[in-house]
Amino acid sequence: MAAASFADSVPDLTGRLAIITGANSGLGFGLTGRLARAGAEVILAVRSVEKGTAAAEHVRSELPGAKLDVRVLDLASLDSIAAFATTIASDGRPVDILINNAGVMAPPKRMTTADGFELQFGSNHLGPFALTAQLLPALRSAEKPRVTSTSSLAARAGRIDWNDLQSVKRYVPFGAYGLSKLANLMFARELQLRSDAAGWGITSTAAHPGGTATNLQVAGPRQGRALTGISAWANGRFLQPLAQGILPSLYAATSPGIAPGGYYGPNGFLEIRGAATTAHVPRRARDTADSARLWTVSEELTGITAG
Repeated sequence: MAAASFADSVPDLTGRLAIITGANSGLGFGLTGRLARAGAEVILAVRSVEKGTAAAEHVRSELPGAKLDVRVLDLASLDSIAAFATTIASDGRPVDILINNAGVMAPPKRMTTADGFELQFGSNHLGPFALTAQLLPALRSAEKPRVTSTSSLAARAGRIDWNDLQSVKRYVPFGAYGLSKLANLMFARELQLRSDAAGWGITSTAAHPGGTATNLQVAGPRQGRALTGISAWANGRFLQPLAQGILPSLYAATSPGIAPGGYYGPNGFLEIRGAATTAHVPRRARDTADSARLWTVSEELTGITAG
């Protein structure tokens, strides 16, 4: 299926509530516009209200009837996650779609979250784990709830080092990133297994955007410094545009034809560019024993029992 035809086939989402983390920029921003255009009510879960509000206003400028709500969520803080989940619970509404999208990529020096976790493992994996766990009641009350986790091609190089999950002994920026993205995929697959076993009714999927031009390339490795010269040229020349990069996540989060526990990415060479299709699941992500162990370790580290 061509990218354009898929973009036109997003089902009617009128009356459905979606939460998108990191919705003020990049993939999250693109997904916000597409889900709102399909009729969904979207909660932009963002660290900065100012940036989230600007993003919502941008969407409304093109789609005046968009139903958008900006709320604070910092995935690098368990307190912030708990506070956000409390506001969702107080709404008393089912959550139909949760897209765990926000992430941090390869800061050059080891940094930590508010709770002392290595920033990438904490923000990219433990944060979404804690958020999903605390939103389970709202998700389970929806008719056909969907949780989509954003992984990356970097998951293929990811390795789970059980003796150094926090990269305390040795910090390699892209090594820690690959570990966190592998963890995202393992989490998505384990969530499906647990949903099936416990009867939660949740369909869990994962997706990766291939090579997509977003602000992630400068927010982490370059600490916010813009790309220049050959790097800027290469970024624009070889990476696909945002409108195409969101398609795997869009498909994973909305299509009635997805496989529970499925993984989706671009259909082009090495899954770097192209339309949404089934993606290759790395061998390490297929280890069910390790995925179950990661779930248990995540509960221990966050102090949150899922289910």
